[in-house]
Formats: sequence, structure tokens, C-alpha cells
Amino acid sequence: MVSNGSVTEFILFGFPAIISVQATLFYVFLMFYVLTLSGNFLIVVVTLASKALHSPMYFFLGNLSVLEICYMSVTIPKMLLNFLLETTNISFNACVAQVYFFIALGSIECSLLAVMAYDRYVAICIPLQYVLVMNTNTCIALVCGSWISGFLHSMVHTISTFQLPFCSSNRIDQFFCDIPPLLKVACGSKLASVVVLFTVGGAYGFGSLLMTVISYIHIISTILKIKSTEGQKKAFSTCTSHLTVVTLFFGTSFSAYLNPTSKYSSEEVKLVPVFYAVVTPTLNPIIYTLRNKEFKNAFRKIIAIVRSYDKDCGHVH
Repeated sequence: MVSNGSVTEFILFGFPAIISVQATLFYVFLMFYVLTLSGNFLIVVVTLASKALHSPMYFFLGNLSVLEICYMSVTIPKMLLNFLLETTNISFNACVAQVYFFIALGSIECSLLAVMAYDRYVAICIPLQYVLVMNTNTCIALVCGSWISGFLHSMVHTISTFQLPFCSSNRIDQFFCDIPPLLKVACGSKLASVVVLFTVGGAYGFGSLLMTVISYIHIISTILKIKSTEGQKKAFSTCTSHLTVVTLFFGTSFSAYLNPTSKYSSEEVKLVPVFYAVVTPTLNPIIYTLRNKEFKNAFRKIIAIVRSYDKDCGHVH
């Protein structure tokens, strides 16, 4: 809907309008959403319930899991509702809110991944000082700093994007409101918004990535100095999950935001956000827990306690 030269709602054209295709997509994305919620919720519950996991590494992992639940909840519920109602519209205000929280939570994830890399650096490179450096106050400060900086960073981009007029088109070629497709349909000069996206967004994203890379340069250098092959494998095993997540998240998100006026085909442009907005949050719980012996042992103990409690209750009745 366009009224008085300004858009009051947007139309999302992320997927084909064929009803049968949308019905299939509804179940596919519902499956991803349920898996994300259940997997990340499981991590939060196990890390809180198990004393063996009350360490900085699992404190950060628990925060990342809460973040992933929120991150995916910004876009998927609205998309599923549109599938059910067979509509593609989103109000202007809802679009602004979606952009703000999506960018904020994505920015927080950049920071948290850098913090988790720093935690691994301290644990492997200066293990004797680990307890002193990664104390409770430091961990809380790092997490709070990540969340606060993410919301402030998103505010800059949201204001920069929506100060542009949307007077000619309200069609967004994406399944949710995001900055690159919004810049394509905005009117007037977009130079300032693109500059903000590259400078502020680039500094935030590359800053987080640089911290992660520097941490891992020191980590790998330290691991290679370990004479025992078994010791090297054990050290590498604590980092492989995090490295996989870092590669997936930064690789896909940078490919989208560093090409706001991309020349890629429409289908390619739509595919990239599916990875960093849907697939990555779903894979994270699997990546972090699949080869994590500490987590699996803690989970088994909790299951054993629950079963024991059920048996005791059964005997009482």
C-alpha cells in the first residue's frame, strides 16, 4: 500500500506465490524453527542444571543459545503466519522492528563469537591464569558488553535505512525485512546509508572477526608446540565446533551485507539469508554438542536423575 508518497506496508516476495509450494515451505521452516527452539533450549537447561558445566565456556554457550532462539524468532513466526494466512504483507512499523532486532541480534552474535574465541585463547595459551582472567565479573561484563553494543549498533543502521523515503515501490524480494533489499526499493540518494553500512557495519563485523582470527592464530601456534599428538587432538577438539560456527555465520552474513546492491540473480540473493537466519541457528546446537563429551555426560546424568525420580514416584503411588 502506498499513500501520499510514503509506504505504509511492505509486500514480501521471498518465495513463489504457488500455494502448494508455500504449504511445503511452511512445514520445512516450521521444522527448522522447532529444531532450533528445542536444541538451543536443551543447551540452556543442561548448562544450568549441571554443575559440571558451570564454567565460562558453557556460560557463553548458554548465552549464544538464548540469542539463537531470539534471533530466529524475529523472522520465522511472521513468515509462518503469512504462509497460514496466504498473505505476504508486513506493516511499516513491524518491518522497522524486524530490521532493528534482526541486526541487533546478529551483531550480538558477532561479538559473542569473538568473546568465545578469546575464552579459548585464555584456556589454551595461558591456562594457569584462566581462573583469574575469566572470572565471573569478567564473563558477565563481556556478555553485557556484547548485548549493549549490538543494540546500539543496530540503532545506527535502522535509523540510517528508514530515514530514506520509500515512495515508488513497497515490494521486497526477501522473506523478511532486511537492509540490502530495503535499500534496493528506497528512493532518493542511498549513498549515506550504504556508507554507514560499509563503515559502521564493516568496522563492527570485521572487528569481531579480527579478534576471533587473532585469538585462533595464537591458539593454533600454541597447539602446534604441544609435543604430544594426543594433547594436540584434545586441544583442537575444544575449538573445532566454534570454528565451524564462525565460518558459517561470518561467511554467509558478510556475503549479504558487503553486497547491498548485489548483481547476483534474485534467487541467489534470497538464498544467502536462509543460511545465516535459519540454517546456522539450527545447526549450532548440533555442532556444539555432537562431539562434546562433557555436555553428553552431563545430559546423561540429568536423564538418569529424571528416570530415577520417576521410578521413585511410581513406587510411592
